[in-house]
Amino acid sequence: MFHVVLITGISGSGKSVAIRQLEDQGYTCIDNLPVKFLHDFIACAREDGLEKVAVAIDVRSPGELANLPDVISAIRAMGTPLQVIFLEADDRTLKQRYSESRRRHPLAYRLQLKNGIAPSLGECIAHERELLAPLRDHEHVIDTSDLPPIQLRAWIKDLVVHDNNNVLLTFESFAFKKGVPSDADLVFDVRFLPNPYYDKDLRPLTGRDEPVATWLSQFDSVSEIINDITAYIQKWLPYYMQDTRSYLTVAIGCTGGQHRSVYVAEELAKRFSSHRPIRVRHRSQVPKNLT
Repeated sequence: MFHVVLITGISGSGKSVAIRQLEDQGYTCIDNLPVKFLHDFIACAREDGLEKVAVAIDVRSPGELANLPDVISAIRAMGTPLQVIFLEADDRTLKQRYSESRRRHPLAYRLQLKNGIAPSLGECIAHERELLAPLRDHEHVIDTSDLPPIQLRAWIKDLVVHDNNNVLLTFESFAFKKGVPSDADLVFDVRFLPNPYYDKDLRPLTGRDEPVATWLSQFDSVSEIINDITAYIQKWLPYYMQDTRSYLTVAIGCTGGQHRSVYVAEELAKRFSSHRPIRVRHRSQVPKNLT
């Protein structure tokens, strides 16, 4: 089946990592494609018999980015399965990445020509967010702040295989000490639950390990919050599905993102195992391997 993935988002958020992962999955990839060529490229790829293609488009396409949402809508209206993944990160992470790479922001030269003075990195990032806001608000977002490249690769690999005909339900654990992920649609705080961290035998483990699961399951508060979240999602998930969205991310947070949030996310995924497609992922835990 013909499948197109469009990678876009904030500069420095990991688009090159995502494109490389798609290449490894057999996608024919084009980076920095001008918006006006997107429709023709997809048509040619289909005519050439390609089954999987991926395109990266961002602010390096001058003067055309505002047209991208309409172009995407037109392509989808013609029946082409176009999956858009929007990558972003917080300002602190972006500035750190630019400092490490020593690269200029792609908008720096353009803004300098327009205003007559060299803009700061913060000004470039803010302007880019403004340009991309209409696209971000209507597509699936991955917040790559504090996310190792191997974690992003795993998430991209997992994301592009799901069926767009139904809402992808994702349960995601995270650490409040690192901030709430901006890609979350619903956020639940479980920091009030008993904490296995204070048990020296459980501290090195995670919420996916049986000793931690057994320890947490003995507390009524743990089962009650899982029941309450389950009831909430069961009630409102049909309304999210009516909203024509393709993704719903439920974020569960505890202090360190290691024990309580991981356990609750895993248990919720079990409760909703009949829903397809469904994913569970953990921001603070790097996958052991990526095959």
